[in-house]
Amino acid sequence: MSAHKTAACPQCRQPSSLEKSNRFRPFCSQRCKLLDLGEWFAEKHTIPVVEADSGDDELPPPQDPCERLQ
Repeated sequence: MSAHKTAACPQCRQPSSLEKSNRFRPFCSQRCKLLDLGEWFAEKHTIPVVEADSGDDELPPPQDPCERLQ
């Protein structure tokens, strides 16, 4: 007895199948998947970035690639 796994679509909140047969999972449809992708492109979604501390322990300047070959 395998239970049919469902969850709310991240875009429209309608029930969406999480089974492998749903090629748009976790979205319910191609439309919702593309709407979400468009929001990432429009920078409505972002991943937070933690800036490194700017202290005395900075990395040395990069070497010129030509100097490394000599």
